[in-house]
Amino acid sequence: MAGDFSNDALVLIAHGSTVNAQSSAPTRRLADELRARNIFAEVACAFNLEQPKIDDVPKLVSAERIFIVPVTISEGHFTEQTIPHRLGLAEAGAESYERIQQRAGRTIIYCHPIGTHASMTNVLLARAREVVAKHPFPRAPKPAETALFIAGHGTKKNANSRKAIEAQVEAIAVLGEYADVLPVFMEEAPFIADCFTATEAPNLVMVPFFIADGLHTVEDIPVLLGEPEARVKKRLNAGQPTWRNPTERKGKLMWYTEAIGSEGSEAGLVEVILARAKEGNFQFSIFKAQ
Repeated sequence: MAGDFSNDALVLIAHGSTVNAQSSAPTRRLADELRARNIFAEVACAFNLEQPKIDDVPKLVSAERIFIVPVTISEGHFTEQTIPHRLGLAEAGAESYERIQQRAGRTIIYCHPIGTHASMTNVLLARAREVVAKHPFPRAPKPAETALFIAGHGTKKNANSRKAIEAQVEAIAVLGEYADVLPVFMEEAPFIADCFTATEAPNLVMVPFFIADGLHTVEDIPVLLGEPEARVKKRLNAGQPTWRNPTERKGKLMWYTEAIGSEGSEAGLVEVILARAKEGNFQFSIFKAQ
């Protein structure tokens, strides 16, 4: 699935936000890192709620082949409806469309989201291992005495959000590295707040499966884990981490990581993006042969 992308463009697409300026920061950092690697002739990013917009993609790059990679955790309305429609790949509300299309003499190759790629497992594991290595006090726990929780938002509106997390939990569990590997959610069972009674392991590590740190990862989840809301806000206003690693709670030690796209973690996500582009290139070779 490897290929030469030296004449191609890569465009990363993410939600963006009108209220959280940091929401788009991970995607912009990933674009910077990919530019520095000189793999693609052009690298750009576009957003649903920020500038540049998804509709601007044809004007952002000039290459004849454009690889589009959504920087999202799961597939859903945004990746399967909004982006294809805004790119001109599908009519509004269309249930199916071709992921490789010719548009105005250029080829659009629309890849699947990074969050559903199998190699995302490595990103989550790296997060879990590094938080313990960075904060070993009072001692680094043995993985066999540790439960790993992958935390997500959870919503009954989009089952794919849950499926993406459960798929990663299954992939990590079969490795046998941790005593337990369990999914937890903010808005549906099993709930984040119940993690302390969900396992007999004395040590807990929680990785929030979010691209960017924001309200959910920095404020909501620490509160769900038992931190007083006033303390969380005070730390936040002082520019301090809102969770201290490790924190003892209900007789157990909890390590809580930053979001997977936080600053300094670009390398792992870049590899996932490149894997998606290589898949798209392989599909293009089939498309071209037809």
